[in-house]
Amino acid sequence: METLKKAILALADGTVFEGYSFGAQGEAKGEVVFNTSLTGYQEILTDPSYKGQIVTMTYTQIGNYGINTEDIESKRPWVEGFIVKEPCRYPSNWRVKYTLEDYLKDHNIVGIYGIDTRALTRHIREEGAINGVISTIDYNPISLVDKARAHPSMAGLDLVKYVTCANPYKWSEGFWDIESGYKRHREKENRFNVVVYDFGVKFNILRSLVDAGCNVTVVPAYTDADYVLKMNPDGIVLSNGPGDPEPLTYAIENIKILIGKKPIFGICLGHQLIGLALGGKTYKLKFGHHGGNQPVMDLSNKKVEITSQNHGFAVDIEGIDDEVEITHINLNDRTVEGLAHKRLPVFSVQYHPEASPGPHDAGYIFKRFVKMMEEGRIPAR
Repeated sequence: METLKKAILALADGTVFEGYSFGAQGEAKGEVVFNTSLTGYQEILTDPSYKGQIVTMTYTQIGNYGINTEDIESKRPWVEGFIVKEPCRYPSNWRVKYTLEDYLKDHNIVGIYGIDTRALTRHIREEGAINGVISTIDYNPISLVDKARAHPSMAGLDLVKYVTCANPYKWSEGFWDIESGYKRHREKENRFNVVVYDFGVKFNILRSLVDAGCNVTVVPAYTDADYVLKMNPDGIVLSNGPGDPEPLTYAIENIKILIGKKPIFGICLGHQLIGLALGGKTYKLKFGHHGGNQPVMDLSNKKVEITSQNHGFAVDIEGIDDEVEITHINLNDRTVEGLAHKRLPVFSVQYHPEASPGPHDAGYIFKRFVKMMEEGRIPAR
């Protein structure tokens, strides 16, 4: 019979949950958030946007289909810790390579299970995202609460420097096919040369660009605008990434230089950086948007799409350039979900049109970017 090892989750406001160890032993510190997706835990674990955060899954059982080597969004998991109600120790899937617990152990990620995740989620919704500590080695609640309080807030931190690539590289992998796996594309098959700023880019953004007809070159987050312009790309993509956009002054200054020179498309953090570069502001959301069920309206045609999102900050358009319009809004809280310049070839979305495993309502956004590169202006909506 398996011996259960105790684990404790302590929040900075003094709230404590007792459960059982799941994954690696030790301690994990970070901002505790919740994700409402029913599937896609492997993509969540490997999304660089979760750097600095402990993720709670609201769905009851996690790990049912295990872990494989293909459904990943980066080369390693980035979450600081993982919280589930019930882990599945005997997954069933024809591609499974590891159990979820073995994967967490292999990557030294501390987890906890057996706590009331509904109560934790309601607490975060009511009180806001908050720093916490998961520990399997310290069982003193007072000590753990003190550690959570001492952990720095995500606001004001540059987390992108931890997740961006070290050097530029080419990407040629397209979407996955059941018969042949991920397709490789030759440059001569594609029509557009695109540079992607890596602020924590997800692989499926790159795959989506390749399948849309782009030759993709990925560059580090701090790459000078002049260097990118010398590459003479047809378009530039600003990727997703973790944390607060305001400390990324190097990125904001580069974007200011690039605006008007090349077609630009921003996703998530890239959207926020465009907002800042155009004179807007950003602010921290109470508990963020994390999940695959956020309703967003396209204001041009009133069409509603269900979107995947993962962000803790949002754009405030106060002070933004008068020639910038809001193109999409969130129907839950009316936050800005899309921006476009009325005259220059620049647009962005806060949500994830590349979402894997889904929803796929917003996949058309990549076609808009291609059309922008074709026409050299904002595509017709």
